[in-house]
Amino acid sequence: MPEAGDLLRIDARASVQFIGAPPLIFRVISVSEKATYDGWAWITGYVLNAKGEAVEKRELFVQPAGLQLIPVGATKQPVRRRRLV
Repeated sequence: MPEAGDLLRIDARASVQFIGAPPLIFRVISVSEKATYDGWAWITGYVLNAKGEAVEKRELFVQPAGLQLIPVGATKQPVRRRRLV
């Protein structure tokens, strides 16, 4: 089961709604505790663009067994630098 903060690649293995569509790179912000069909879950998070920026918030109904976890550090996400005064 995914957890908040996980970075996932989501395609047709997770749900038929993604058949014929390009895979999503998705940052999980929550996993619902709503009752669903066995083997399915509602996840909420942000679709990321190629730069790693959140471009759309979505709630998805998926099969966790079909989700592909992207290891930490495997993507090139922008580093935000703080200016120290």
